[in-house]
Amino acid sequence: MTLKKDKQKVLGEVFDDERIKTFLDFEAPEGVSPDFHILEKAYRGMKAENFDTFLGFFREAGHDINAQNSNGKTLLAIASEHRHGADYVTALKRHGAA
Repeated sequence: MTLKKDKQKVLGEVFDDERIKTFLDFEAPEGVSPDFHILEKAYRGMKAENFDTFLGFFREAGHDINAQNSNGKTLLAIASEHRHGADYVTALKRHGAA
């Protein structure tokens, strides 16, 4: 008997502005900075060009681009340590991360 996969891998998911804005709605677990949580979700879930667009919406909504995790690190600091983080670092800096 052959089993059929119940889900297909989604390739090339479209991230239009409305889809990108949905990342602003993520709720942080208790004890986690809401702004950092939203930033981290977007960082992990988007390509760099979509992340750059997201950061515009994030700032426009009044969120803190320099929010810190529970270890006192900003997303800029974390992305700077990642091998493929250069484009994200550039986007963060363009939107005021320090």
